Amino acid sequence: MTKTNSGIRDDITDVSAVRVGTAEDFDAKTGVTVILPPSEGATAGCHVGGSAPSTRQTDSLSTAHSVDRIHGICLCGGSAFGLDAVGGVLSQLEALQVGFPVVGHTVPIVPSAAIFDLNVGDGSVRPDREMGMHACSNVSDDPVRQGSFGAGTGASIGKLFGIGHAMRGGQGSASCVSDDLVVGALVIVNAYGDILGEDGKILAGARISPDSHEFADAGALLLQGKAESRRISVDNTTLAVVAVNASLNKIAASRIAVQATLGLSRVISPFHTQVDGDLTIVLGVGKDYADPNRIALMAQEALQRAVIKAVKHADGFGVLPAWKDVKRSDGGK
Repeated sequence: MTKTNSGIRDDITDVSAVRVGTAEDFDAKTGVTVILPPSEGATAGCHVGGSAPSTRQTDSLSTAHSVDRIHGICLCGGSAFGLDAVGGVLSQLEALQVGFPVVGHTVPIVPSAAIFDLNVGDGSVRPDREMGMHACSNVSDDPVRQGSFGAGTGASIGKLFGIGHAMRGGQGSASCVSDDLVVGALVIVNAYGDILGEDGKILAGARISPDSHEFADAGALLLQGKAESRRISVDNTTLAVVAVNASLNKIAASRIAVQATLGLSRVISPFHTQVDGDLTIVLGVGKDYADPNRIALMAQEALQRAVIKAVKHADGFGVLPAWKDVKRSDGGK
């Protein structure tokens, strides 16, 4: 699958000046992930491929919007309720005077998106302002915690037959390096579809019954007309962030976001369905030009690997089986 080298840590923080922080409530199975570019901000673009995204301030990523850079990204659980966490991130950045100076105040621009995890843990507990502040105060350039952390704490995948047949998703991060160009990716995997490995076989996904570890193969069942998608579903979303140490304008960043998302379709099946709220944000944090198509190809590789890492590191917490549980029951095959 991979044709370029991974970064030193195979992580989005291999991109210089990009920092990530998380906060979690392991009892409620929810959390927040904050990604910060350099304090002066970064040019960014977005691709929304899902039918039901839950977002805040993502309009600032539009090429028609006058804001030319952003100061952070907040990803969270809790569905629309969890977007309250963004207020804590804004407060932290304002206190550091990170943002646009406006009539004596500092206004940070922090596009944000949420996944639906209310059906995995205690759905009455959602990320809030305090959790957002905590995640923001935890940012560092250390490797991102993989699996059941941050916004991926309550993530699930393989929901063709509903949450009872599903498995655990999570948070993953990876990077690709080619000469001096570094592309990093972070993904929160809460997909409707199954997760595929490098060999194209299902790693984790919809199971034939709540008590089984046998995969149903959602893509095949839907393709053959042997299963039908639920008509109303709000619990599926894959959130992706890509950072590159190159200079981008908003148009280029937005186009790269579209191209990068193709990498996700190689490891999530089916992907971008009628019941997913997927989106991808791309950040340019460098000063030098790089070929946008080269960046996009590297982003595809990083995102693919990040998805696989998210699932392989996830913990079941006794709620839903994780890849680790299935592998263990199969004798490590």
